[in-house]
Formats: sequence, C-alpha cells, structure tokens
Amino acid sequence: MFKLFSVQFLQGDKYRAMATERVIKNVVIPANRGNVYSVKGNLLATSIPKYDIRLDAITPSNKTFEKYVKPLSDSLSQYSGKPSSYYQQEIRKARANKNRYYLLARNIGYSDYTRLRNFPLLELGAFKGGLIVEQTTKREHPMGGIAQRAIGYERFDENGNVTRAGIDGAFGVKYLRGTDGQRKKQQIGKGQWKPLNDANEIDPKNGYDVYTTIDVNIQDIAHHALLEQLEKYKADHGCVVVMETKTGEIRAISNLGRNTDGYYYERLNYAVGESHEPGSTFKLMAITAALEDKVVDTSTVVDTKNGRLTFYGKHVEDSNHRGYGKITLSRAFELSSNTGMVAAIDEAYRKNPSKFVDRLYAMDLNKGLNLPIIGEGKPIIPDPRIKNGRWSGIALQWMAYGYGVSFTPLQTLTFYNAIANDGEMVKPQFLREVKEFGDVIVPFEKEVINKQICSKETVAKVQQLLKNVVEKKHGTGHRLYSENFSMAGKTGTCQKDYANKDKLSYISSFAGYFPAENPKYSCIVVIHEPDKSVGYYGADVSGPVFKKIAQKIFTDTPIVDEIKSLNVKVASVEKEYESFYNVAQTYKTIMPNLIGLPAMDALALLENMQVKVKVKLEGSGIVKKQSIEQNIKLKNNQTVVLSAS
Repeated sequence: MFKLFSVQFLQGDKYRAMATERVIKNVVIPANRGNVYSVKGNLLATSIPKYDIRLDAITPSNKTFEKYVKPLSDSLSQYSGKPSSYYQQEIRKARANKNRYYLLARNIGYSDYTRLRNFPLLELGAFKGGLIVEQTTKREHPMGGIAQRAIGYERFDENGNVTRAGIDGAFGVKYLRGTDGQRKKQQIGKGQWKPLNDANEIDPKNGYDVYTTIDVNIQDIAHHALLEQLEKYKADHGCVVVMETKTGEIRAISNLGRNTDGYYYERLNYAVGESHEPGSTFKLMAITAALEDKVVDTSTVVDTKNGRLTFYGKHVEDSNHRGYGKITLSRAFELSSNTGMVAAIDEAYRKNPSKFVDRLYAMDLNKGLNLPIIGEGKPIIPDPRIKNGRWSGIALQWMAYGYGVSFTPLQTLTFYNAIANDGEMVKPQFLREVKEFGDVIVPFEKEVINKQICSKETVAKVQQLLKNVVEKKHGTGHRLYSENFSMAGKTGTCQKDYANKDKLSYISSFAGYFPAENPKYSCIVVIHEPDKSVGYYGADVSGPVFKKIAQKIFTDTPIVDEIKSLNVKVASVEKEYESFYNVAQTYKTIMPNLIGLPAMDALALLENMQVKVKVKLEGSGIVKKQSIEQNIKLKNNQTVVLSAS
C-alpha cells in the first residue's frame, strides 16, 4: 500500500513526465532553404519538397473504413497502375495487423502529394481518415555539374558535423537556411512515430533567396573552354575565373578535377582555396613594385647573359637556354625573361630587400581577400624580418619570377583586375542581393580594398606592357593576338614539385583582361600538371582558354552601353499582371508564359506545378515557342511541347 501511494502521489509527476517523454516528442520540421539565382534570375540551386504518404489503418472507424477502402484502392490503382484488389488486400491486412504506419507513396512531388491527399478516406485528414504526411526537402542544381562547387552546399553527417562549400554554404546560416518548425509525434510501437495533429505546432519560416553575380552564359563558356583544354592536355585539374573589372563581381568560376576514370568534374574550389607558386604571372607584381619605387624604368637595360644567372650555386634560367643579351626591362617582361627580371630586381633591392617586400605589402598582396566562401588559401610572401624559415640568400631573386611566394588564382586575378581598373583594387563579389518574395532585403555594393595600389603613371606603364605581351610579335602571348579584338595579359609557366626531378610537373597559367582599352572583364586560367609530352607552356595550355572566353563573351555578349529603362508603372500592365498573379496563386494549374526563359528554368517551373504534365523539349537554349498558350488551365498527363534555340 505504501509503495502504491509513493508511486502515485510522491513520485507521480516524475513518472508521468518520463512516460510522456517516451511516447511523445517534438520533431524538427526543416524550413525550406532559399533558392540561389544567377545575376539574371536563372535558377542555380533550389530545394524541392518531397513527401511520404502513410496510412494509420487503425484510426478510421469500422463504418468509415468499409465505406472508403474500395474507393481508396481504386484511386491508388489509377495512380500507380497496380490492381485495385492488391490495395484492398494490403490495406485490410494493415488494419488487421494494427499497422499505424502503412506506406502508400514515398518521395513524391508536390503535385502528386496534393492529388493523393484528396483520395477517398485520406481526404478526411489525420483524425478521421488516418492520413500521415511526412515532408523532406532535396537540394537540386538545375545547371547540373556546371559551377556546382562554386554554388556549393551545406551538409550534415550522422554526427552533426557540417560541411559548407561555395555560395550555398557561405550564406546558408545567415540567409538561405530559414528557421525550422516543430511538430509533435507519438510513438506507435516498434520505433515508429506518427504526428499527433494534422498541423505543425510551429510552422517553419523559409529562407531568403540569394541572387549571385554569376552569369550563366559566361559560366557556360568558361566551363566548356576549360574542359576542352584539360582533356586536350590530359591535365590533373584547373580553374578559370571571370571578373567584372569595375565592380569585382564574379561572372564565372569553374573548377574541374580529373577522377580515376579520367573524367573531369567540379572536385574542389581550386580558384578560392588552392594557394601555389604563380611563376611568371607574378612578374607583373614585381615590375609594378620596382616602377613605383622608381628604382627601375621600362627603358632600364638588363643583361640576360647567356640565359643563366647563378646565386649561391642555384641557377636562374631562361626558357630558350641562350639568353637575349642586353635588352630593356620592358622587352624582358614581354619575353618573360627570367634572367632579365631577376637581374633588375636583384640590382634594385639587393642591399635592402625589405623595401621590395614593403612595396608588395603596400599593394595589399600579403592580405587575404576575406571572402565569405570558406577555405580561402593564405598568401605567402617571404620577409627577411620574419624568422619563419622562408627567407634565404636567394629569396629575393626567386621572388622576382614567382617562386617562394604563393597566391590563390583569385588573389592573383584581384591584382590584375586592379591594374585593369586603373589602380583601384576591388574585392571579388559573389552576391548581388538577398530577396524575400521579390523584395530586396540586403543589397551588396562594391567593396574597395585599396583605392590606389600605385600611381597612375605606374599603372599606365604596366598596362602597356601587358598589352605588348599580346600585340608584339616577340611577346609570349602573341598567339592570342586578334586584329578584331584587343586583349592584355601575362603568361605563366611554373615548375611544380621541382625538388624531386622524377615528379617534376608544371602549372600553366594566363592572367589578363579584355578589351585592352577600357576593360570590361578580367580573367585568369590556371591548369595544373598538363601532359609534358603534349605541352606545358602557359601560352600554349592556358592562353587559348583565355582567348576563347574573351572572344565568345565579346561575340555573344557585346560590350555596349546599356540604357536603363525608367521605372514607370503602366496601369494596364499592372492590372494584367495582378490578374494573372491572382489566378496563378489560386489554381496553381495555369500555363505560364515561358517564351524568353532558359529551357532549364522552364522545365523546373512546369515540374513544380500542381498538375502532372509531360514536357517535351525540342532543342536547347532559350524557349521560343510553347504548344499551350499562356493562361490556359492545364490537365493531368497533358503534354507540353517547348521549342528552344
């Protein structure tokens, strides 16, 4: 008697709480993640809702169950193609076995979900009909593998550890993720749980949409130009970045690595994360520093000897192995003469190497870009005043032609872009704005890292040098020259794993901008470990990628002044839009106007409607025709033909 009294009254609250905890729990309902769009509104990443439909076979009364079991089985038969008798038998068996979690459909889309929940019995809801709906979301990339690493993701493993890559990972917590909701579930045995109510206790709040700076047309050009060259030279991996000169907005970023089967895919974000010795592309930084310190001029004569200089037993050699004799510093730069550049920097800074390092610091080359994307590689510049083992008797000379220093491709491009931008260094931008229901919540403006990295006089001199590299017949980039379109830039060929001759390989690169006058875009191409038997010089391997991108952008996207239309509301247009919006929101079954949209956007829009239509796409590119006119109500299993070109 005492034990009963103790359990019921003295310890009752404790045991009741334990019992409730074991049979009822709050389950997190994930919020729908916001979409990721291109700068022109093309869908890059989206969360597609998926549903599991189950039946609590015990909940309906006997009268209700017998009334609706056959109509429900008939509807399920029409939906799946299985006989109605099969479903009648399975559902009756579930009721006999007291199955409160019988699966009717798994991983279905929204249109199928709305269809099933209106089937007989299920339309009565959770309490009378035994309907159980469980929703999950799946992240999809309509562009497929193109820019997948840059667009990124946010993933959690079974231990709760999170991996955040690219734009989706960088801006997930702040903008995309949203706020999760909650739903109470009750244990029904054998580790199975069912919702207590038909609605959520706390509804999830969806994340914001982010609009990136990526242009899908330029991205497509860059991706395929890089892929073609990687395959031709059987390279290990490579990257390309296209940046708008004035704003720093990234129009394209492609990172392709080879798998064990020899196929290339978006393996790692090399452009942001891989810091490496740049080789000859660093000669621009070196000559800019020397010109700004006024220790040399472009007309300074340097002696390349016989193509070899020696410092403390270590050799600096030119690629032609003969040298160029005595030439001007400008010609040494255009020829990419290692001995010429090293001789000039050695003569100018040998007695005070800290002065050279300080000038590099003044141009912000020692600082990272502080990107929101996780995993940026750190820049490395040896400094004689810092005792970290990086400085040696040959550090200054090796830095002159891009060894001993280390930068990511995006950090190198940021400096080249500053030269193209008349000395103003701007931070690379990946986001244009954040929106909620079409309204701008957070705009992203241009960020200036350094208003003037060097004098206008120095900028003008190095701009001419970069132009000469392409235009002059002796320039290492002359193969890129076109009479119809001007480009400026610098080739780079850097040895990799040079400490072990058996593993010696190369990094081929080209960095520059176009057009050479009033530049619109800057671009860098870096390709690692091309097959040496095919070729490895930057002009041969990476240069053609740069040229193809520049010419295709110029051809497909002409650089002209755009006249922005006035933001004037026309009453008739506003009324027509409002009418269409209301109809579309009410029925979710209205044929939209898809003409002018990219084909992949049109497909995504049709697939997410509340009617199940069959889409037949003819061609690729932009939708030109649609078989069903705008505002026509669609029917299930209706075929929509889209013609694109």
